[in-house]
Amino acid sequence: MPEQPPSSRLSLAQAVVSANSRSKAVSIGLEKGLSADEEGWGHGQPRVRVLGREVTVLKRGGYTWKGEEDVVKREGDEHPSASAASSATISGHTQDSATAATPERQEEATWSASQPITLKESTFIVRAIPLTKPAERGAKMQALFARYPALKDASHNAWAYRVNTPTNLFGATTIREDSFDDGESGCGNFLIKNMREMETVDMLVVMTRWYGGIMLGPDRWRIMRDCLKDAVAGRLRITGRAAQQQLGGEALWGLDLEAMKSNSTAAASGARSYEAGVVGMPIHRPEAAMAYLLKSFATRMEAVDENDELAAQDGSKGEDGTETTPRKGSVSKAKTTPKRRTTKALDLEKQENVGRLLGALRLLFDSWADHLSMAELDRRAWNWYVSVRPEVESGPSGWGAKGPLKLQDILNLRRQAGN
Repeated sequence: MPEQPPSSRLSLAQAVVSANSRSKAVSIGLEKGLSADEEGWGHGQPRVRVLGREVTVLKRGGYTWKGEEDVVKREGDEHPSASAASSATISGHTQDSATAATPERQEEATWSASQPITLKESTFIVRAIPLTKPAERGAKMQALFARYPALKDASHNAWAYRVNTPTNLFGATTIREDSFDDGESGCGNFLIKNMREMETVDMLVVMTRWYGGIMLGPDRWRIMRDCLKDAVAGRLRITGRAAQQQLGGEALWGLDLEAMKSNSTAAASGARSYEAGVVGMPIHRPEAAMAYLLKSFATRMEAVDENDELAAQDGSKGEDGTETTPRKGSVSKAKTTPKRRTTKALDLEKQENVGRLLGALRLLFDSWADHLSMAELDRRAWNWYVSVRPEVESGPSGWGAKGPLKLQDILNLRRQAGN
C-alpha cells in the first residue's frame, strides 16, 4: 500500500498479523469462540484488504503524506486543477504559451487537471471531464488530444469511466464501467477501483505518463492516486459538487478489535482510549509493530561461501592429504572470547537486520509492480510469504516457534527478465 505513510503500514501490518494469529490459535485449539470481528465489533467501519485478509480500519483525518516526488508549480495559476502543463515543460514536451488555459477557458473546455507530479524523471498528470454516455468517450478524447497535442507523445494515456445508464426496467439505472491501460499495466483497473471508492460517476478520467526510463515500483500507484484525487476534486469544484462528495485515500490506522472487545466495559462508561486518542477506538500502534519487528530479527547469520568453507577445511591438511598437527614449540592463536556489546550496538544491529529484510522485500515488489495489478500483487504476496516463512512444528508445539529466514529466498522470487 504505497499510498500509506510508514506508520500506517506498520499499523495495518500488525492488524493482519494479529488476525492471522488468532485464526491459527483457534484452528489448533488454543483459542475458542468467535473473534471480535465475527461478533460485529468492527461493524460500520471501513475495511481494506491486505494479503488476502480484510481488516477494519480507522481513517486518520487531516493527515497527508508525500514521498520524494516533485509537484510542478505553475506561476500565476490560482486554481491547482486548471489546465495542467499548458505553459509548463513536462519531460521535454512544451505547450505553446498561446494555448495556456485561463480558468474561464478551462471551464468552457470542461476538463480539469491535476498538478503534474514528477518522480525519477517520470511525470504523471490526470484529467477529468463529465461523461453522460459511454459513446461520447472517443469524441472527448479526440478533443483533448487536439487541445493538447503534446499528449500524443506521452508514453501512456490510460483512461477509465463510470457512467450511470438506464436499464429500461421500471426506470432503474446501472453503473457502466470501462477502462484501458494503454501499456501501463493495471492502470485502468486501478483508476476504476479508486473511482468506486470515491463514489465518482458520470466522469471520464485520463491518466497521462511520460516514462523517464526508471521503474518506480509501488510508488507509481500512490502518485496516480494523488493525481486522480486532485483532478476529480477540481472537477467537483467547477460543478459546485465538492461538498457533496467525500474522497477516499486517507491515511489509515488498523483497528484493534480484540482490545475494543476486552475494553468494552470501559468504553461503555465513556472512558477515553489512550491507544487511539478517541473514545472506544483502540488501534494497533506502529511503535509496537516496529518493536516486534526489531525483536524478531535481533540476530543474523552471515551466509558462508562453500568455497571458503572447503578452503578452511583443506588448510589443516598436508600436501599428501594427511591431517597435520602443530609442531612442538609452535605458537597457535588463542581463541578470543567475543566482546560484550553495548545496548546501542545491539539496537543498531537490529535496525540493520530489519533494513536488510525490508530492502529485500522492496526489491521483490519493485520487480513485479510494473507488470502486475495491485490485486494480483496482493494475491501473490501471500503465496510468497508462505514459501519463505520458517518451518516450525505443526500444532500447539509449534506455537510461537521461530526459525531462520534466508534473504536469498526472498530475492529468488524477483521477476526474471523475459517473464
